[in-house]
Amino acid sequence: MKLYTFPASYSGRKVLAVVDHLALDVSIERLDGQAGDHRKPAYLALNPNGLAPTLVDGSFVLWESNAIMQYLTDKAGSDALFPRDPRKRADIVRWQCWELAHFNKAFGAIAFETVAKPALGFGPTDEALVARAQRDLSRFAPVLESHLAARRHMVGEAVTIADYSVAALEGYRNAIAFDWSPFPNIGAYFNRMHERWPLPTQSAELRQDIKAA
Repeated sequence: MKLYTFPASYSGRKVLAVVDHLALDVSIERLDGQAGDHRKPAYLALNPNGLAPTLVDGSFVLWESNAIMQYLTDKAGSDALFPRDPRKRADIVRWQCWELAHFNKAFGAIAFETVAKPALGFGPTDEALVARAQRDLSRFAPVLESHLAARRHMVGEAVTIADYSVAALEGYRNAIAFDWSPFPNIGAYFNRMHERWPLPTQSAELRQDIKAA
């Protein structure tokens, strides 16, 4: 199997966490965003969106990070990361949908505009977009804070792919303009996930990591 991804992509990190957790034999092809690798015909033939990650498993090509995570865990037969129990599985998928549509959508927009853009020279920060994303993150962070009040993981008593999805941006928390102090449960959760799957945590480290892309 081969995985195409950007080194600094939070979506790619979600998949890489699963690859690492399950010790899967997956070849990693790191795309150079500044060189436009994701816009070249050969890559667009795999992923017409021109985005990453993309997984190639023989003749089967799959894009969308959460779908790739689910596929890899099923292929590996990992009932722990993605349980077969229909209620647990639905709960995991629910939180993956939520992070993608709400929490990490807002979190990621702030990170891109205030960290990635300056590091890559992609133009000025869109302050209006950042303001909207901050409002959205302020709206959805309490949902996660409340959910984590009496639990250590998103679903059940052990880490699942829901955790790798929700916590994928934790390395950016101290680099973005957002007040996390009202959310101690999220902070503790991010710390636990960082111990399991370390990501860069300081602005300078993040910029170096992004430029490596």
